[in-house]
Amino acid sequence: MALLQVTNLHACYGKSHVLRGVDLHVDEGEIVSLLGRNGAGRSTTVKAIMGQLAITGSIRFRGEEIGGLQAFEIAHKGVGYVPEDRAVFPTLTVEQNLILGEKKRQRGSKPARWTLSDMYAMFPSLKARQHVLAGVLSGGEQQMLTLCRTLMGDPDLIMIDEPTEGLAPKIVEQVAGYLEALKHRGISVLLVEQKLAIALAISQRVYVMGQGAIVFDGTPDELRSDAAVRREWLEVG
Repeated sequence: MALLQVTNLHACYGKSHVLRGVDLHVDEGEIVSLLGRNGAGRSTTVKAIMGQLAITGSIRFRGEEIGGLQAFEIAHKGVGYVPEDRAVFPTLTVEQNLILGEKKRQRGSKPARWTLSDMYAMFPSLKARQHVLAGVLSGGEQQMLTLCRTLMGDPDLIMIDEPTEGLAPKIVEQVAGYLEALKHRGISVLLVEQKLAIALAISQRVYVMGQGAIVFDGTPDELRSDAAVRREWLEVG
């Protein structure tokens, strides 16, 4: 049984029908990337899974229907979400942001897999700035903080929207290593990413979206060998 199973998912913004029957799944300990051009529906998909949009269709997590639940209820089930806009609490320190992440920990869960020490070991720059207000961090540091704050909630599945957007190449490599570390700790990842090379390097499977629907489902090698899909749904210009 899949950890996350999405079936015939539809969602709208006002009168605009954005998601049109999305089907996807993520298994235990798996990194799955959701690819596509801007406007294809990738961010809308993860927002819908996280309870931020009205939907029709089915979203099941560990076999339990979570479609229609509120976002905080979904978080308590064990689903983490890192939004694209790096939603840090700017007037709180780095460490206070991380401690807030613990508040989203699953109810009745076993001892947490992650501690403040783990976060600081993974991203030493956060430790060096643990008492600094989050609002004055660089974009890369805010991205690290948002990722770590979500992890402090100890999710079994983490959905990450464009984690490398606008980051320096060195930080991009660090984030890729971070995602691999999650897999090794048994956490599943649904990754929305523009950088094709990174997605293909770290994912076990990939989906490509176009016009609000899944247009490709396969392995990174299968996508590398499918020039027609890349040309029609991914490449620009």
